[in-house]
Amino acid sequence: MIKIHLSSIMGAKRINQSELSKKTGIRPNTINELYHELADRVRLDHIEAICRALECDIADLFEIKDEK
Repeated sequence: MIKIHLSSIMGAKRINQSELSKKTGIRPNTINELYHELADRVRLDHIEAICRALECDIADLFEIKDEK
């Protein structure tokens, strides 16, 4: 299972979904799906835009968790 840490990173940087959407050009619905970990696929250009906007690494954004 892949854990998406977008909500915690955004909280730490005090940026809301609307602001991230405007900074990245990614549709608000897509940001919302990632924020709530509902996305089952992510475009590479979206990952890059989010990492650049939040000044984080890909490894900060995603984590592989063991399903138990």
